[in-house]
Amino acid sequence: MTIKDTAEAWEIRSTETPFVGNKTSVRTDEVVMPDGSVVGRDYQVHPGSVAVLALDDEGRVLLIKQYRHPVRQKLWEIPAGLLDVPGENPLHAAQRELYEEAHVKAEDWRVLTDVYPTAGGCDESVRIFLARGLSEADGERFEVEDEEADMEHARVPVDELVRGVLAGEVHSNCLVVGVLSLVAARTGDGLDALRPADAPWPARPFDA
Repeated sequence: MTIKDTAEAWEIRSTETPFVGNKTSVRTDEVVMPDGSVVGRDYQVHPGSVAVLALDDEGRVLLIKQYRHPVRQKLWEIPAGLLDVPGENPLHAAQRELYEEAHVKAEDWRVLTDVYPTAGGCDESVRIFLARGLSEADGERFEVEDEEADMEHARVPVDELVRGVLAGEVHSNCLVVGVLSLVAARTGDGLDALRPADAPWPARPFDA
């Protein structure tokens, strides 16, 4: 048996959107189950996100730390952001986030992995990129606001991050998935065998 996710869409009898927010909304679908029953399913509608595991020449990962109100914690994370423009090329969005949050640019980009962080309650899909060949970005720093105005920055060795993940000391989904995927790729076919930065992304089709 091939272990591979497959596209499928069950019949929806009705749908409504009881809440519309600034970036996301909540949708309620009446979905027909395999036995013919109809069940309500509430979920968050999300535009999708990109994240960047930026690895420097010393084998350290670039991290940011910022306040996340829903969990009432300041989390160590990798740079990330929403796909604000429909059809936006995710690589361009990732490059923008790396510049805005860390004032860094990268020469080499690969797709590290694609994930649905909370598929049971949200349709968000995240593409996590690996960025290498880091250097200071050109021009002035991006002017941050809100939670980002209080961000901290660090560069942490991969082994230290793995220890923190397994010890339950860091919890950001993209950081955990990204760093463990990096280790798996290194011990497998190598980082250069990762998908190219413009690899298709069926969950969030984009313009070339």
